[in-house]
Amino acid sequence: MTGNDKLLLDKVLLVITPIYPNQDESVITGTFVKSQVAELKQHFQKVIVIVPVLRSFGFLEQDKLCKDYTYDNVEVYYPRSIYVPIVWLSKVLIDNRLQVVERCIEEHHLHFDLIHAHFTWPSGYIGVRLKEKYGKPVVTTIHENGDWFDQEVGMDHPLINTAWSGADALIRVNRKDVPVLKRYNEQVYSIPNGFSPTFHPIDTTVARERLGLPRGAKIIFSLGHLIKRKGFNYLIDAMEQVCSQRDDVFCFIGGAGPERGSLQRQIDRLHLGEKVRLLGSVPSDILPLWMNACDLFVLPSLSESFGVVQIEALACGKPVVSARNRGSEEVVISDEYGLLVDPADPEDLAEKILVALEREWDREEILTYAERFTWESTSRDIIQAYLSVNFGD
Repeated sequence: MTGNDKLLLDKVLLVITPIYPNQDESVITGTFVKSQVAELKQHFQKVIVIVPVLRSFGFLEQDKLCKDYTYDNVEVYYPRSIYVPIVWLSKVLIDNRLQVVERCIEEHHLHFDLIHAHFTWPSGYIGVRLKEKYGKPVVTTIHENGDWFDQEVGMDHPLINTAWSGADALIRVNRKDVPVLKRYNEQVYSIPNGFSPTFHPIDTTVARERLGLPRGAKIIFSLGHLIKRKGFNYLIDAMEQVCSQRDDVFCFIGGAGPERGSLQRQIDRLHLGEKVRLLGSVPSDILPLWMNACDLFVLPSLSESFGVVQIEALACGKPVVSARNRGSEEVVISDEYGLLVDPADPEDLAEKILVALEREWDREEILTYAERFTWESTSRDIIQAYLSVNFGD
């Protein structure tokens, strides 16, 4: 820890985020914010995390599983909120997330010195309003995928613009969009997401034995929310071509989502049931085993801001084949680490998968490259962004 870093040791960081695992991780909507906090908490006296949770009104049980908890020097709060958008009018009927965050702060007598908001809406906007009310600086990380980000820019919505222009600093997880954001705010940093230390190389044979996978097969692993943007349908189409040329390749796709039924029907229609399998949600403690068990990680996504799953695979020494999706180009910067393909092009994807499976990859070179994306490394840049803002007295 440097001398400048020690300036934060008596400070309290407030994190506003829409996603944060509950205590037993039975509700996981994304772990990267918690992984970041795991590193940042070492630099602060305390970290407070507020996660507005949508109230289910009895229709769903998920919100009941989200209970406030504390660990180490981190306090996590899940205030219940109501958000009712009118999608077809691009308007919001009810959204009280700002109010419930303010109420949470007041009811628990929370004091803080710095706000870190994750995602532009609503967290970035909430952060700016808290800045105005409490006089504390706010740094906002913009995680949105490329298409989502473009929509926000194209909307020219005053609340979105306020979230960007009113922040003391913005962090974008890729470099490409920094010039656009500088039209709203001069203080913009490009800082990628990092990977958890749970992702590290272990013996492939050991990982396969624990997962019950064949030793001699070629295994492809892919992971993501099962939505159209992730492009898993193109991977399944590509697998039809791959399997026509090799009979030793198996593809496992982890994740849950609304497209699961459609993807399974596609697998059945192409008679790939023995070669392609949908795993459903993969527990966080099992995920590193899948990364280590595979020969190749594939990300067919059409739009990403960065794509942290790629660096998790690289951290296990595995090469990546990814579609050019705005985020992956900033991860797979050399064919020493993986191959890029045209998006929504199963022929190109199949070709690159076959090339990658045949190639002898330099595992140590991949692992060395991945080191630049540890949370320890990226958090140093985040700390510098924090130190660039005015804490006042």
